[in-house]
Amino acid sequence: MDRHTQRTTLLAAAVLVPLAAACGSEQAGQDPGSGSVRPEPSLTGTDWHIASISDNGRTEHPGGTAHLSFDAARGKAGGRLGCNHFSATATVRDGRITLGSPTTTRMMCDASLMRTERTLLGVFNSTLKYRIEHGTLTLTCANGTIIRAVPQK
Repeated sequence: MDRHTQRTTLLAAAVLVPLAAACGSEQAGQDPGSGSVRPEPSLTGTDWHIASISDNGRTEHPGGTAHLSFDAARGKAGGRLGCNHFSATATVRDGRITLGSPTTTRMMCDASLMRTERTLLGVFNSTLKYRIEHGTLTLTCANGTIIRAVPQK
């Protein structure tokens, strides 16, 4: 084997071996039994259904009404807090979302929806940490509230 062929073979091995190892060990977003890996949903452009809210040692599952979405290009967040619709400024950067004051509709609903709404209103005018792992968005608020959301179907 000449030097050029040896270098090409070594270069190919140096590139392909780490790629093969990474592909074989990927777990996040994997479809069980499919052998394929789904990419994580994007924070922006996804309508996130709020699956749970943990606050003061209590976890609630608000049902099908609470959802939110982020539009980084417009610098906005919007959705439904449980009963009322909202919009707010939102800056997404470096694993953090800074939310401004919300503008909301003003309907009255069932007590459980209003309780969910009051908890969610407490996260505005603050900066939240976010991460997306295994298809779930986790928002961690400075006040200790943890919100978990999944892509709405």
